[in-house]
Amino acid sequence: MAKIADILAAGPSSSFEFFPPKTPGAVAQLEQALLELEPLNPSFVSVTYGAGGSSRSKTIEIVKRIKEEFGLEAMAHFTCVGATEPELRATLHEMREAGIDNVLALRGDPPAGEQVWTKTEGGLEYSRELVELISRDYPFTIGAACFPETHIHATSAEDDLRYLKEKVDAGAKFLITQLFFDNRRYFEFLGQARAAGIEVPILPGIMPITNVDQIERFTALCGAHIPPGLSAALRTRRDEPDAALQLGVAYAALQCAYLLRGGAPGIHFYTLNRSSATRAILAALRAQEPWREA
Repeated sequence: MAKIADILAAGPSSSFEFFPPKTPGAVAQLEQALLELEPLNPSFVSVTYGAGGSSRSKTIEIVKRIKEEFGLEAMAHFTCVGATEPELRATLHEMREAGIDNVLALRGDPPAGEQVWTKTEGGLEYSRELVELISRDYPFTIGAACFPETHIHATSAEDDLRYLKEKVDAGAKFLITQLFFDNRRYFEFLGQARAAGIEVPILPGIMPITNVDQIERFTALCGAHIPPGLSAALRTRRDEPDAALQLGVAYAALQCAYLLRGGAPGIHFYTLNRSSATRAILAALRAQEPWREA
């Protein structure tokens, strides 16, 4: 069993997030990304659950395949969305039987077409409850999400931090942040978390910008902010896809180097099932080894 909490404690990590493809073309894209990223020997990879928990069987299938065919440690995302507690337990049993060791426990977003989170009758309402259930009855190492810029549905930053502490106290052994573009947000959040008694590793989640319109949609949905200088530079490249991609890769490489130099336990790349940007950034980081300056 490879526990991600132990992997993070061993030194700077690199990890990739993928999502289950929905079309034959998307399947081929994921296959290509896996083939190109596997030689980089990531510390682990993760596979999302899909919007509204719509792809749980595909998630388990992909995680199992990555572990068996590529020899990589793979973590399954797991949400409360659209499932009763018995159904959640059935999925956890399936994960255990598939040889999965690590789970990222999330509340999840509302199903497609719904704006407000509503607890499924007979299910769970909070990610903390999901962490408790897994920690109490299953052998998985549990990760959870955190939000340097505060969750969009949180009543306040203080409440958000208090709920995060509850997740850690319930059994979460490491945290992965939502995407962000201002490193000061991460380090300020890290200080606040430590002051609140949260001592587990907090892994920064980085999304290399490859498309201007796409990243503006993502940040509008999740509440992340693009710093004014970066936003202005992106706007001037809106109609120049290659120039926008080059800027996104350069910015993310600098962002990651600063994070690692500041002592971050690694970088979790939101790959969007593509490899070129992540490969370039990771190659630059490994050439420079900024963590040695920490």
